[in-house]
This record gives sequence, structure tokens and C-alpha cells, in this order.
Amino acid sequence: MSTQQKPLAIVTGVGRKVGIGAAIAQSLAQDGWTVALTYWSPYDASMPWDIQPNEPAEILEQIRQHAPDSISIEADLSDPATPAKLFDQVEQTLGPADGLILSHCMSVDSDILTTTLEAFDSHFAINSRASWLMVREFGLRFKGEHGSGRIVSLTSDHTAGNLPYGASKGAMDRIVLAAAHEFKQLGITANVINPGPTDTGWMDDEIKAWAVQATPLGRLGTSQDCANLVRFLCSAEGGWINGQLLMSNGGIQ
Repeated sequence: MSTQQKPLAIVTGVGRKVGIGAAIAQSLAQDGWTVALTYWSPYDASMPWDIQPNEPAEILEQIRQHAPDSISIEADLSDPATPAKLFDQVEQTLGPADGLILSHCMSVDSDILTTTLEAFDSHFAINSRASWLMVREFGLRFKGEHGSGRIVSLTSDHTAGNLPYGASKGAMDRIVLAAAHEFKQLGITANVINPGPTDTGWMDDEIKAWAVQATPLGRLGTSQDCANLVRFLCSAEGGWINGQLLMSNGGIQ
């Protein structure tokens, strides 16, 4: 893809072993990519799931079994200066990126009446603004062959009862889909995946039961399910898929 021996992908939101980001990064490493991971421990620590302080390091150790040059960077994407600094660090250490996978998010439930201005702005800063800035940096710095660049982001169709998350993810969709057309001279494909309810530790028993009943295959989505589609989109064989919002959710209704 680039002049590097291996293609390089930046994957955001890789702080938990059970997370989608970790599965994506591991799958890309197995497919021959070097990966630069980002995570933000204060967010993970604020959520109800269990997390160990050494999880990012353990994820990186597993990935380095396949991609020994891979790195992990703690990055506060709520800071608008972070994306440029992040790309600088990655380029100085590994070189220019060939792929950008946006799997980070902020998600704190609230509805139309209970969402605060602070919560609304925080969700948009991380889910929308940071994604735009990451996509922009990728487009400005891309040096790969025409048709080889890849952008993939993860979204959600959740809105009611989770307004700031759903609204900010919807804005992110438009940003990434715009890149499929605005980056056409660079030959970068840009797609969005909606993985549906995925079992990454946030579901209670009631949600799990509903998701299993509502899915024709009768099971929950897994992080690897999403990672399998991402690795295809990032492959040469996936290069004709562009500008799409893909529903990879087991047919849930």
C-alpha cells in the first residue's frame, strides 16, 4: 500500500480486551498490518464494566505476536489538538498510515429531556469532531497508491433514550461517507459499519435476552463479527465497496 514493508492502520478505541477495537486490531495484525492503537483509560474507568489498568498493554502484547512493530498510544480525543499530535507520533515512529479505523466512542445514556449541554457537547466532541479531525489528518497525510487507502468507522442507530450518542454517531456517519467522495483523487475508500447490539460487557440480562430474541440467528453479536467485516473492507478484495453504511447486525429487528 505505502512504501512500508507492511501496511499501517491507526485503530482508535482499543482499551478493552472484549471491545470491538481490540478484535479489529488483532484481526488486521493477523492479516499482515502493523497497527497503531489508541485508548483512553479515564473513559473506560468511568463506565460500569470491569477493566484492568494493564489491559491496553496486554492487548498490544497479543498484537505484537503478529505485528511486532505495533504501538499503543493513550489519546484524549476530546482535545481538538490530539488528532494532529497522534498522527505526528505515528508517522515519526512507523511512517504514514494506509488505514484509519474509528472504533472509539463516548456513550452515556440520556434522553431528550435529561441530556445536559455538557453531555451533548462532550458526545459531539468525541464521536463527531474527533472523527472529522482524524479523517482530515488521514486525508492530508495519505501517501499510498491510488485505491489502497481505507477508512472504516463504527456507528449505531440508537437514538431514543440515548440521544447524544445516537445524534453524534449520525453526524460521524456523514463525515466518513463524505470522505468517500472528497478523497476520490487519493483513492481512499470510506465506509461505515453498524454492528448492532454487540456483547462487549455493557449489556445486562434483559438487553441480552431481547437481542437474542430479536435476531434471526438467535445469538448476540460479537466483537469478532464486526472485525471480520472490517478486515475484508481493508483487504484488496474489499476495495470496490465504498461510501456505504453497512448493516452487519445479524438481521436484528
